[in-house]
Amino acid sequence: MCGFVGYIHGSTAWNHQTVIEGMMNRIVHRGPDSGGMYSDDKVTLGFRRLSIIDLSDNGKQPMYSADGNLVLVFNGEIFNFQELREDLKQKGHVFHSKTDSEVLIYGYKEYGYDFVKQLRGMFAFAIWDKVNDTMFIARDGFGIKPLYYTTNTTDGSLLFGSEIKSFLAHPAFIKEVNKDALRPYLTLQYSSMGETFFKGVHKLKPAHYMVLKGNDIHTVEYWDKKFHAENGTLESYVEEVKATMADSVRAHKISDVKTGAFLSGGVDSSLVTALMKPEKSFSVGFSEYEKMFNETNQAADLSEILGIENVRKYISPEEAFHALPTIQYHMDEPQSNPSSVPLYFLAELAKKDVTVVLSGEGADEIFGGYSWYEPSKKMETYEKVPYSLRKGIGKLAHKLPKNTLTTFLVKGGQKVEERFIGQAIVWDEEEAVDILKPAYKNGPDIRSITKPIYDEVKGQDDVTKMQYLDLNLWMPGDILLKADKMSMAHSLELRVPFLDKEVMELAKRIPSDYRVNEIDTKYVLRRAAADVLPEEWAKRPKLGFPTPIRHWLREEEFYNEVRKAFASDYAGEFFDTEKLVQILDDNYTKKLDYGRQIWTAYIFLVWYKRFFIDETPLSAEAFVA
Repeated sequence: MCGFVGYIHGSTAWNHQTVIEGMMNRIVHRGPDSGGMYSDDKVTLGFRRLSIIDLSDNGKQPMYSADGNLVLVFNGEIFNFQELREDLKQKGHVFHSKTDSEVLIYGYKEYGYDFVKQLRGMFAFAIWDKVNDTMFIARDGFGIKPLYYTTNTTDGSLLFGSEIKSFLAHPAFIKEVNKDALRPYLTLQYSSMGETFFKGVHKLKPAHYMVLKGNDIHTVEYWDKKFHAENGTLESYVEEVKATMADSVRAHKISDVKTGAFLSGGVDSSLVTALMKPEKSFSVGFSEYEKMFNETNQAADLSEILGIENVRKYISPEEAFHALPTIQYHMDEPQSNPSSVPLYFLAELAKKDVTVVLSGEGADEIFGGYSWYEPSKKMETYEKVPYSLRKGIGKLAHKLPKNTLTTFLVKGGQKVEERFIGQAIVWDEEEAVDILKPAYKNGPDIRSITKPIYDEVKGQDDVTKMQYLDLNLWMPGDILLKADKMSMAHSLELRVPFLDKEVMELAKRIPSDYRVNEIDTKYVLRRAAADVLPEEWAKRPKLGFPTPIRHWLREEEFYNEVRKAFASDYAGEFFDTEKLVQILDDNYTKKLDYGRQIWTAYIFLVWYKRFFIDETPLSAEAFVA
């Protein structure tokens, strides 16, 4: 696991060594073991290394082909690199290291752009092809590893890299807030668009590669995650899930450094831990709210059953609030998923003992684990009423005061594309627009973001549509982003065996009623886990990473801290601060229950202050050659 930065030169003659060193220093946490750079008259590349496989100097990057014509910077792991290496050796390629990195160089040389289709792993990489004057950039199929790029520069430079913060060290980068990003963020809690919160900075989509040649830039999708259910018995799919997950965990364990596992009380991380059997598992909880926000006891119990040492930590509210500016700095963009906080401390805890951890992310999206996917008995009964009638009732209910009944009737009169926008629904869209200043009201509405994804799965059942939306929006934008950024903040490599190419290819074939049915969510996975785990863990409902933000915001110390931010001059740039403070006060006195909404607005302000107020601006003159 590492990090890289790079840029295609613009019109200004910078001192490229000074520039790239500054960019590399911004991501030193991703690779504290060593660094390297490459520069010619067209491009400059920088790399920070966290040594995982082949700890020798042979694994250093940038890495070169034997003839020197290809230059690679790579972040991630290729789990089928040994098989690919043997294929390439048979075709005459000579390897000088035991790394997976070198496989990318000769795979590209042998097969060209399509080589990326053969990769099984988590990755983002760039290959500079000197002979063809081409930069080839690719990102893994799920978006496990981040990759950003921008041309929002004063001299036409094109910057790319593992983290946006590295761009701040380039003297040509124009740092601006993307005014369109705030509106959808307030509803979804994460950056949901292709363009980030930094104007002109974009994410390369998962399962895409980009080719840059001269002034031509084009992107190609090389893999998709569409479900295509095939007939088969439940028992056969249970056996396939067991075998495929065991193989994935085996592949994800490959490492030349110490490994461990993140363990909560849920089935996902429990299954990974049971299959992996590491020496140590790691868990966190909240000390002041142990009964409501603590799964460490279940994690400790399972670890004891499996014969594994469980290392635990309790997080105090003071620790959590103190860490927020650092958490948002590492996140690059505002992200208010409360679970980011315990994940940050969990990674810090694990890093004391290991360099690689396996975790359970992705199981809910692939196998259908969220409660949203499972219709309530009341809704199933109501949906027997003709849709045209339900739609009319829903329109009438929308005009009435919002309560449990009217909300139910509104949803009952909508198709899944209208009612389901993903796992997080924080601010109601109308309330979000109302709280924003005019310049920030014009961002896209949520359904314009979800529609292109839903359009790809027309004709599928509702469960499949919802899973597909989450796989392509919620998972890369929220779940995987925080997993990568919070672990790499502590130079820890996090691997996710559920998000494996072979696991996904199996999940695509599983009928939706084996994924979600009247018995349970993640049904086929739970059945498979029951042969590996004690029944209590295989059947335990999902809790996630529960975080007591609602309690914190009703404690005077933290209420005052948030109130100070809401009443600040910089908050007035974005929000109607009188309304925002009133909502905070009403929540504090329990007139409202708006903890998540307040937290989401507050996290944005923490992020903005860290990057746009506290950040020291660069002097471009110091970088001119």
